[in-house]
Amino acid sequence: MHQKQTIAVLGSGSWATALVKILSDNATDKRIIWWLRNEQTVDYIKANNHNPNYLSSVEIHPNQVEVTSDMQQAIQEADTVLLVIPSAFIFNSFQSLEKNSFVGRQVISAVKGLVPETGQILGEYMQEHWNCPLENIGVITGPCHAEEVALERLSYLTVASENMILAESIANCIKNRYIKCTISDDIYGTEYAAVLKNIYSIAAGICHGIGFGDNFQAVLMSNAIREIKRFINEAHPIERDINDSAYLGDLLVTGYSQFSRNRTFGNMLGKGYSVKSAQLEMNMIAEGYYAAASIYKLNQIYKVDMPILDFTWQVIYNNKKPRLIVQEMLDVLN
Repeated sequence: MHQKQTIAVLGSGSWATALVKILSDNATDKRIIWWLRNEQTVDYIKANNHNPNYLSSVEIHPNQVEVTSDMQQAIQEADTVLLVIPSAFIFNSFQSLEKNSFVGRQVISAVKGLVPETGQILGEYMQEHWNCPLENIGVITGPCHAEEVALERLSYLTVASENMILAESIANCIKNRYIKCTISDDIYGTEYAAVLKNIYSIAAGICHGIGFGDNFQAVLMSNAIREIKRFINEAHPIERDINDSAYLGDLLVTGYSQFSRNRTFGNMLGKGYSVKSAQLEMNMIAEGYYAAASIYKLNQIYKVDMPILDFTWQVIYNNKKPRLIVQEMLDVLN
């Protein structure tokens, strides 16, 4: 008898919930295991068939999705592991795992941040610390918001891997009537771009909170995509079209959308909230907060000209008032 492919989704937030929905809508021949840290949330989903904390309108089909709080078991039973844990919590979440946990498994990152403890994107982290060969690693990037997936609005995803057979296989798992997929071999560039766009979304929110309008936002975004291009060309120089949806499209949807938590976070900072008060009021993870620190530190090595990154870092981590330092950024944008 043909054994079903088993996919383990690790994470409990809105994007993890959206990916579980996508997979379960497609999963007539797949077994899906969903790991969530909180045992009470697991019990609630089993009893009520939806996530009480994120995208609660999404129905979790109990005959298609097995919910658990045992990460080791979820990984052990899976052929493919989909990582959707916020980057800031990856390192600690994996501390209890056996060192060979991911050996022989396909590992797909939908994490949009660097591991703060190592300063690495997930692909590099999984290779170096968890013995995952590059040919078994992939990345899922946007442009796509979880909230629109929940509403089944047409969305596009990019699956990147240097192993194009793997990329095609994962794309086939997630594409359906409301999800279109493209594939790419630029695993490093797409992952770095997914990290960087969250930082620029915070910058867009800060500037909106200060009072800048749409005209300036267009200038900001056009400069941001050039910063992304300069950085990823320095970090991983291959031929790529920065105007593709995985780069420019992902930046635009995150920088402009009402659903963007990074833009919301930045908007609060621009209006005068402290970083801590903005985080407490949102009660959600803005990945760009952690990414700004990691990329800023990494850029001390690469030394790429990134004035928008520098401005955002100054506001978040150096306690600078946006209105007082924004001129430094404005003087170099064009």
